[in-house]
Amino acid sequence: MTQDGTPPAELRGIALDQLAAYEGFQLRDEVRVMAIRRSGAWFDVEAGPHSVSVRRVLLAVGLLDQLPDLPGYRELWGTSLFQCPYCHAWELSGRAFGYLAPDTGCADWAMLLRAWTKDLVIFTDAAFAIDRALRDELGLAKIRLEERRVVALRTERGRLAAVCLAGGAEIRRDVLFVRPRQRQTPLVQGLVEALGLRLAACDLVATDDYQTSVPGIYAAGDLMTHDHGALVAAAEGSRAAHALDPELTRELVLEGVL
Repeated sequence: MTQDGTPPAELRGIALDQLAAYEGFQLRDEVRVMAIRRSGAWFDVEAGPHSVSVRRVLLAVGLLDQLPDLPGYRELWGTSLFQCPYCHAWELSGRAFGYLAPDTGCADWAMLLRAWTKDLVIFTDAAFAIDRALRDELGLAKIRLEERRVVALRTERGRLAAVCLAGGAEIRRDVLFVRPRQRQTPLVQGLVEALGLRLAACDLVATDDYQTSVPGIYAAGDLMTHDHGALVAAAEGSRAAHALDPELTRELVLEGVL
């Protein structure tokens, strides 16, 4: 709403500058959390050479994108290949779009992309069949369908030039929208398993008002939802804090700490 075009590193720097004004804030981004263990009513967090005892833990860790081993894919990631049309499509509107569809549920996404371009090709990579009803719907929307296997992405001057197909054919495209698989980092997966947190669908951590299945352990953001984005993450963090704080404050007051 107020940070359009701000580079992520600059946005992070602004946040850290503002947080530094609060005496209770500490940032330890040079170490990695290796283990979280319950110790009575508290938790011991092991991070590198440090160990911190805490009353509550909020897990707010992102996911890893699993990029396929397709020539050109990794090199073009973030410059001509994008995940989120809401993040990138407006700046690219009117260009030749492609959509590398992961499954038959591609129609809704294709219709979404049509809001920014009239030149759209869906690539199925020969991975699934398209039924007649979907073909008719895509035809009505003037969305082209390419069902041959994708073998490479050709670049020119560091940008996407064409999608290369089996048999040697190419289809020129300026932009390709993709939806790679995602997974938890191995370290986070190990922490989740060690804590015995209940999982929801797709390996996301199950929560009830941001509280996980282990009392005192909370989760927010990518770890418990597929709704991504900076504003979404900020909102999830705020809501998790609102869920965590009243219980923690009550505990501190009753113990005479506050």
